[in-house]
Amino acid sequence: QVQLVESGGGLVQAGGSLALSCAASRTIFSINAMGWYRQAPGKQRELVADITSIGNTHYADSVKGRFTISRDNAKNTVYLQMNSLKPEDTAVYYCTCTYGKFDYWGQGTQVTVSS
Repeated sequence: QVQLVESGGGLVQAGGSLALSCAASRTIFSINAMGWYRQAPGKQRELVADITSIGNTHYADSVKGRFTISRDNAKNTVYLQMNSLKPEDTAVYYCTCTYGKFDYWGQGTQVTVSS
């Protein structure tokens, strides 16, 4: 079992930056893929970015060049650096991983970008 706790959300003006963190309750060294999803009001949850245990990354087209995902296995933490934020990035951001046969999700952190 894995508990994931996100932090770092908040309110920022368009063009600004935020850094999200996701702390896992167990070592993530053995967890392959970890990622960030987001869900805006009235919309489906969508993948933002994910990262494998060896650092391979994948990004949604809408965030490429602006967001960077990284992981620190020693700290059991995954990060999402978000730059050049746009109002359409406003959403609840969720950290997720697959461990064993199960998917685990954090409680989410709100990111609001004002125009």
